Amino acid sequence: MPIYIMLSNLTDEGRKTIKMRPERIKEVNDELEEMGVKVLEQYAVLGEYDFVNIVEAPDNETISRVSIELGSRGTIQLITLAAIPIDEFASTLSSS
Repeated sequence: MPIYIMLSNLTDEGRKTIKMRPERIKEVNDELEEMGVKVLEQYAVLGEYDFVNIVEAPDNETISRVSIELGSRGTIQLITLAAIPIDEFASTLSSS
């Protein structure tokens, strides 16, 4: 199944929500599962982004729908990147 990296920043509203209800993070993960996306790894990070999530989704359309759904709530801004496992990437170079 395709892998995606989701880089996210909380908005002011998102920070308020997480401060008051930190369990909301896991609730959103459950919502992602219902939309067909599995969270493989999740990190809170320091620096330019607040969170880095590594997820699996069946296709670009599914991950796009999830990105729009989450972003439309006004609590988070997302950048989603398609990821290719390094062995798979190297294999495509070798067969050229």
